[in-house]
Amino acid sequence: MQYTRLPHSSLDISKMCLGTMTWGEQNTQAQAFEQLDYAIGQGINFIDTAEMYPVPPTAGTQGATEVILGNYLKQRGNRDELIIASKVSGPGGKNDYIRPNMALDWRNIHAAVDASLQRLQLDTIDLYQVHWPDRNSNFFGELNYKQQDENEQLTPIIDTLEALASLVSAGKIRYIGISNETPWGFMKYLQLAEKHGLPKIVSVQNPYNLLNRSYEVAMAEISHREEVPLLAYSPLAFGTLSGKYLNDQWPEGARLTLYKRFARYTGNQNALAATQAYVELAREFNMSPAQMALAFVNAQKFVGANIIGATSLEQLKQNIDSINCSISPELMLRLDELAQQYCLPCP
Repeated sequence: MQYTRLPHSSLDISKMCLGTMTWGEQNTQAQAFEQLDYAIGQGINFIDTAEMYPVPPTAGTQGATEVILGNYLKQRGNRDELIIASKVSGPGGKNDYIRPNMALDWRNIHAAVDASLQRLQLDTIDLYQVHWPDRNSNFFGELNYKQQDENEQLTPIIDTLEALASLVSAGKIRYIGISNETPWGFMKYLQLAEKHGLPKIVSVQNPYNLLNRSYEVAMAEISHREEVPLLAYSPLAFGTLSGKYLNDQWPEGARLTLYKRFARYTGNQNALAATQAYVELAREFNMSPAQMALAFVNAQKFVGANIIGATSLEQLKQNIDSINCSISPELMLRLDELAQQYCLPCP
């Protein structure tokens, strides 16, 4: 396993981070424990969860993932060996079953942290992230930005940042990060922290994969120049880049077979054509399509960690093994050529 120090922190994180959003929905606690034992045995020390998980989110399962992780940490007694990350949900969608008002203000953020700490059976969360913005913007792959009127309801980022800072001071969280952010939001967090002497964000968790390289357009430069790396989620595009959904195949029990709502990476012909091309390229270079896709993410200098998830132990083993795969200059050139041919099929 490879490790890197998150700049502006004391956290030495593994290059591969174990994602957890299937635990409590597609995976039982016993299966989650098996995944954790294997991943930690392979050197992974970074675990990412969220108060909203598992996904798809429902009132009946909300918080189950953190409960499973908390049970594991208590049973194994290895909390001090691990870096635990979680997230506070924001407004939007139909998630008011978590709290009646989901604004990212002092009251909601404090309530969220206290509830997560209880489920995780912890005193401190190492990295606490804002799951998505509290404002009208384009995230989760949306296009067609529409300027909002002056009556837009939002929580100012300074209020969110001050609430998070108070939790750092109280020792309930160590460092803060953002997720599903835009370049404007990214820079605003940095500017406000510097101006007001507040904690600087140390990471940004956004989607990044061969079908969605939009992070490179503006966000990657901020990551580089401000030393705030990407924690890349969906590196396999919900499993699409393994090739298992090509030719209208829907494997039994697979995520996109079960949950048709997640059509971001299979919902247009350009995405399917791009996936086919990447799968064929991987085979040309004698690599599995999944491991090539993961190795591509691992190779990016602005990526601090690659968040992998799996519903089976065999999938997890292959995903972790990608740390031993490399992208040759020739292969990277071919990948860039395909990226130009199929320009951002799934932004």
